[in-house]
Order: sequence, then structure tokens, then C-alpha cells
Amino acid sequence: MDTVGTVLEQALAIDGATGVAIVDFQQRRVLGCLDRGSGLDMDKVAYGDSDVMRAKLYTLELLGYAPDSVEDILITLDRELHMIRPLPRLREGGVFIYLVLDRAQTLPLDEIRRQLRSLESLLTL
Repeated sequence: MDTVGTVLEQALAIDGATGVAIVDFQQRRVLGCLDRGSGLDMDKVAYGDSDVMRAKLYTLELLGYAPDSVEDILITLDRELHMIRPLPRLREGGVFIYLVLDRAQTLPLDEIRRQLRSLESLLTL
């Protein structure tokens, strides 16, 4: 199996995860995705959240922060958490993991971050 597929499967195995995508925000396209009930159109996710990622990086630049200082962007909804996690090793290529989690079944955020960090080294593009 390719590394994108492996990373997607392992990310979807995180407790509470209902959907995951690997997105190229430079191209606004999904490199791969898996869904277990999130019901999201991942092409729309890639398009919309590419703008979120670009806006955050632009704002950080205005404030004088290094672009690699972003660990993740968390969007909290009433029943879900949406996490955008830029991949530092692949940042120049503009790649992030988009993870959708059911709030009722979610691990502590630090544990989710730890698990996503452990997957980053597996991904090659």
C-alpha cells in the first residue's frame, strides 16, 4: 500500500475520527481521503480549508512569526472537531492532514496531536 493510504488508515484509526484527508493546499486538491461517517465532501474541504491555511500563514507572516510555528488549526463545532495539521516536513509542498473527530468520542487533544505527529514521518509524496 502507498504511504498516503497507510497514513489515512492510521489517522482514521484514532479514537473518535470519522474522516481524514491529506490535502495539497497549494493546488487545493485532495491527495487521498477516507471516511467513516463524517459525510463531508472532501473536495470542498480541500478547497475551503486551503484558504484557511493560506490566510493563517499570511497572518503569521504579518505578525513576524515563522510559518512553521503552526502546530494545528482547530475548528470546534457543536458535535465535531476539525483539525488542520500542516506537515512541517512537507510544508514547502503545501501539505496538511485534515482530521474530523466526533467530540463525544475524542481523545484529549494532546494525544491526537501526538498520534498525528507519529504519522508524519511515514508520508512520502
